[in-house]
Amino acid sequence: MTGKAQTLRQRLGAVLEGWRRFARWLRRRMPTGLYARSLLIIILPMVILQTVVAYVFMERHWQLVTQRLSMAVTRDIAGIVDLIQSFPEPVQTDQIVRIARERLALNIAIEPGTELPPPRPKPFFNILDEILSEEIRKQIRRPFWIDTVGDSNLVEIRIVLDNEVLRVYARRNQAYASNTHIFILWMVGTSLVLISIAILFLRGQIRPILALARAAESFGKGQPTPEDFAPRGAEEVRRAGLAFILMRERIERQIEQRTAMLTGVSHDLRTILTRFKLQLALAGDSPEREGLNSDVADMETMLEGYLAFARGQQEEDVARVSLSGYFRKLAAEAELHGSAFSSSVDGDDEILVRPNAFARLIGNLVSNAMRHAASVRVTSANRDTWLEITIDDDGPGIPESAREDVFKPFFRLDTARNLNASGTGLGLAIALDIARSHGGDVTLGDSPMGGLRVTVRLPA
Repeated sequence: MTGKAQTLRQRLGAVLEGWRRFARWLRRRMPTGLYARSLLIIILPMVILQTVVAYVFMERHWQLVTQRLSMAVTRDIAGIVDLIQSFPEPVQTDQIVRIARERLALNIAIEPGTELPPPRPKPFFNILDEILSEEIRKQIRRPFWIDTVGDSNLVEIRIVLDNEVLRVYARRNQAYASNTHIFILWMVGTSLVLISIAILFLRGQIRPILALARAAESFGKGQPTPEDFAPRGAEEVRRAGLAFILMRERIERQIEQRTAMLTGVSHDLRTILTRFKLQLALAGDSPEREGLNSDVADMETMLEGYLAFARGQQEEDVARVSLSGYFRKLAAEAELHGSAFSSSVDGDDEILVRPNAFARLIGNLVSNAMRHAASVRVTSANRDTWLEITIDDDGPGIPESAREDVFKPFFRLDTARNLNASGTGLGLAIALDIARSHGGDVTLGDSPMGGLRVTVRLPA
């Protein structure tokens, strides 16, 4: 029993694994858009319903009607066969032919011989051929030949009698429900009309959702919301659009308040620092004056960092920027600092960003690399929907354990990289904030040059 149970479990596991693979395969091939999925939700049940109805109709009604008609025609032919055998005289046979033509709507002829033509190929849709042949076998029980193929409105039947062959021509609609296809035409035509109405209705319902998605995407990239955006569509979509507008207003108001606070505090502190410098200048020479001047200079540097951080939150209109032109400015700056600098642009040279914020983003990262490395390389790849800028250097790098912390405001490493007399710990925080305000991100890794690799990804 244990072996059988284990075998059963293995088979069940194989079936479940096969089902999971099929589900994954089907999921990969299903459309991802809401519009396409909504159409599938409407069209698939309609197609399945029509398939089931058509199958039941064909299997039951159509086959039953055809069987009843074929049975009646075969019964008439069987009666004619009995009359011919009961009254074989030529005069009586002529009367039988007349009665069959006038009363039964059958054209018959009696030919000498007992040979039948070779069987005709069976038609693809052979419901009439099968049913009529079966009725002839059941009622007449004689060798026969039947031709139901072709576009003709007639069906030819040949039946072997004693020393002759009875040829019968019957109208197709006498033995076959030939007008049943009208039902399928009506069903398909009605479905096409309903699907067209559903497509038009869905397009009207999906359009507000797409507008909301575009507005959210623009806001995530730091771009202004489209001017024509307004909540519309179904009630749930309008509520989502209104919630987005309120959320955007709250975020912008919070950013404005924080920017105003940082700017105000930095301005007030700068005023006090100016007094300190004036008092130190009037105090004359003293041993403590050099240390105080150094402290005042450090405080000024910190205030400049705070103001730069505040400026990073300010709104700015988007515009097209040339990457190669900006990289040439960085190369000129690197030449002044005595650093080796190289750059390359792969793909479209122009990008749509906030110019000042983008310059501050790349400038902070490249300046940081120049302070700690002798050689810096910047590469840009603008493909599909993403812009990827990679900054490599040959400096000391940043330990992997600290690569998340260095993006925190005011965080400085204890060793080399961010520890210098003028560092405030805001450079990488400002860069990350600007990148995320554009809908992108900044990540750190190991450079093939031996130092740090900084990767900036922005939506193109």
